[in-house]
Amino acid sequence: MTAFDLQTVRRELHQIPELGFKEEKTQRYLLEKIREMATDRVDIKTWRTGILVHVSGTNPSKRIGFRTDIDGLPILEDTGFDFSSTHPGKMHACGHDFHMTIALAALSRLIAQPVKDNVLFIFQPAEEGPGGAKPMIESKEFLDWKPDTIFALHIAPNLSVGKVSSKPGLLFANTSELFIDFKGLGGHAAYPHLTKDMTVAASNFVVQLQQIVSRGLNPLDGSVITIGKMESGFVQNAIAETARLEGTIRTTEASSILLVKEKLEKLIKGFEIAYDCEINVDYGSNYYQVVNDGKYVELFQESLAGSDIEYVQASAAMTGEDFGDMLKVIPGFMFWLGVESPYGLHHAKLAPNEAALSVGAEAVERFIRSFD
Repeated sequence: MTAFDLQTVRRELHQIPELGFKEEKTQRYLLEKIREMATDRVDIKTWRTGILVHVSGTNPSKRIGFRTDIDGLPILEDTGFDFSSTHPGKMHACGHDFHMTIALAALSRLIAQPVKDNVLFIFQPAEEGPGGAKPMIESKEFLDWKPDTIFALHIAPNLSVGKVSSKPGLLFANTSELFIDFKGLGGHAAYPHLTKDMTVAASNFVVQLQQIVSRGLNPLDGSVITIGKMESGFVQNAIAETARLEGTIRTTEASSILLVKEKLEKLIKGFEIAYDCEINVDYGSNYYQVVNDGKYVELFQESLAGSDIEYVQASAAMTGEDFGDMLKVIPGFMFWLGVESPYGLHHAKLAPNEAALSVGAEAVERFIRSFD
């Protein structure tokens, strides 16, 4: 695919973002592009809204997997692009349009110029939620073509074009969504003694929640509990009967997230007694930590030798990725791709530099060819 084709494909994909396990239009688009380039060495399977593309090698001894995510986010786009999302309230605000385009480009090159080993391209749905990686790798379709090693990339808005970044060991944290619902007794603002005020209960709960990390966990283990949304009440002169907190838990140790949840549930029991209310918690989507195999990170660095791509050592981040579920059972790694956007991931104005598309495609192809 030419640089112009990469830009065109990216922009067409950018216009049709869809949420997890609803990527029907995206799947049709991808299948059309894949079938246009397919030869007798290419086999295609679908799984729910995802796609598996197997490219047979010339003399295979292993199977190399490259995973790309395909879903968008429930965000109203505010970029002003003439190729903005045509799906109201949905946007490719995490760069999955870039990821898919790069995968298609690398696939086309490997079809045109075969490599020795078998290669599996994995177009995975629902990375943003509820998590497509785990059910996908447990499917018969995936297990029939299970790779011996697997890798993936993610755009990095803060990294300049021409740079990639990774590290051995922990790259992304363990993550869990957090939804907490409070149920008390509402009433008139003039008669608080006849009510069970859930605005007060939820407000105090947010404050106490932070002490789980500051006083309940080893300070050497990185942990974060963030409440990003709080709702209660409907009118200024009535006491709220219900309240809802929405947030996230993130830890650098797999055991720490279990400890956080244990302490959180004890805190809930205490608040139910203290505020004479009912509290329910839902942990939503949970993603396992992304831990890179140092052997493959080193091989990736070596594969870039002689290119214009610059490798930069990464630091571990509290970001989450369900690719961790794949790395839990298959050795491999993930790397950041510099796209130098002035706005960050999940921002309504995210604007990755399209010059990074060819850089990403080259980095993916070079790593796969390094096994020859």
